[in-house]
Amino acid sequence: MVPSLVLAAALAATPAPRAAASAQTVVHVPKLDALTGLTAFLERAGAHAPLLRPTAWRAELHPFLTIDPTKPETLSAVGLDPTGPATVSLRADGRVSCMRVTDAQVFQAQAAEAITAAGGEAFKPTTSKGVTTVSAERSAGGAMGYALKGKEVCAYGATEGDGPALLKEAVKLVGKTPAPDARLSKVAGVAFIATGGTVVGLDGTASALKADGTATKLPLPPFQAQGASPYAAMKPEGLLFSRVAVAPAGLPQAVASLRSNIQALCPTCPKEQVRTTADAVTKQLTGNMLVNMSNVQVRGSLKAPEARFFAVKQALVAEVKDAAAMKTALAPLGTLPGAKALEDGWALTVKGGSVLVKLKGKNLVVGNDEAVTRTTMAALPEAQSKLERAVDFTLDPKLLARGLSQVSLTDVLSDEQLAAMFAVSSELGPLLSRSERITGWMESAPGGAHRFFLDWTLPASR
Repeated sequence: MVPSLVLAAALAATPAPRAAASAQTVVHVPKLDALTGLTAFLERAGAHAPLLRPTAWRAELHPFLTIDPTKPETLSAVGLDPTGPATVSLRADGRVSCMRVTDAQVFQAQAAEAITAAGGEAFKPTTSKGVTTVSAERSAGGAMGYALKGKEVCAYGATEGDGPALLKEAVKLVGKTPAPDARLSKVAGVAFIATGGTVVGLDGTASALKADGTATKLPLPPFQAQGASPYAAMKPEGLLFSRVAVAPAGLPQAVASLRSNIQALCPTCPKEQVRTTADAVTKQLTGNMLVNMSNVQVRGSLKAPEARFFAVKQALVAEVKDAAAMKTALAPLGTLPGAKALEDGWALTVKGGSVLVKLKGKNLVVGNDEAVTRTTMAALPEAQSKLERAVDFTLDPKLLARGLSQVSLTDVLSDEQLAAMFAVSSELGPLLSRSERITGWMESAPGGAHRFFLDWTLPASR
């Protein structure tokens, strides 16, 4: 009996969106009146990033009615419930918006007026099996309408020729009780976004945004919290500072990423030798790692792999099981083209600069900048400390904005990835430069997924 009650309680608490089939993206708000804190953040952030302003996205909440969740009176005026749920499903053929009505007559009257104003042709509501439907072709193409049953209504806006399909979907959605979505129960928030294999819950205050999510397709290895890390007590500094505990099964993937970068920078390095050395190194790693990205200094076009690699001044640290065994595993590096022996390791001269590979006690350090590598090694503690999460990170938003601003227009015109970075810089750069900090954590989730949490903080309002 007790397990049944627990299960029933969990299902009752799980958000149940009226999500349309074949939706590419679903936005669900369990209670519209709970958005106060989140919209307060977006209003403030929107002063520097117009795309985040509620005025920029509120028109997407409904296909033909003008409503604003921050102003309950705008929903009441059209017969919608300002305290009820809202689900917007974005499909290739249009969108469906499901909400709750408080006054069906007021809603129908306001909907008729809005549809006509939006270019909808003359229509007449029809009722069948308790469902009232409206379908109107737009003079400019496409269609719009809704399905209403009791207190539930799903409105749609369709592309050319897709009106019947979306009307049928709207009828289906109002005709049944929505099932709880287990994906949304795994994250916390007052608003949820589900797209592809990613689900994010959002909440906030006037000075902070919290994003809690899961993703199934992140190009990251599995993580496994180990409780203690030699890097847990280190003070976060620089652009990105992250402590990581990689699961044993994920170590080959983690090392392979670095190996591929080095191979690209040193095409004359024997591939089999680099691979064999990487495999030997992998066997000596505990999984505890540190990522220390200090800053961005772009020199030359980012289209070149070497320019991208050396643009971010960084050092990577990994705890090793046996220092002597690791030294033996690294020995073949000394025979690679451009290798130079150092007192504590090797410097590999590659296209664009040097890759430093050093050992300090039970710490393997790989860096692309002498100053950052030296500073990181000097800060390594003697003892381990407790690490709460498998991954934690601290991001300096001002340094991030400065780094993004260094993407040149010529690179943007020839590379889609760099174009995306430029777009982020243009839209979010001013907000990042005025932000206080961004922190978060990550861990592995069942099925190869990853769970993540991000806290974006603005300066205290004055």
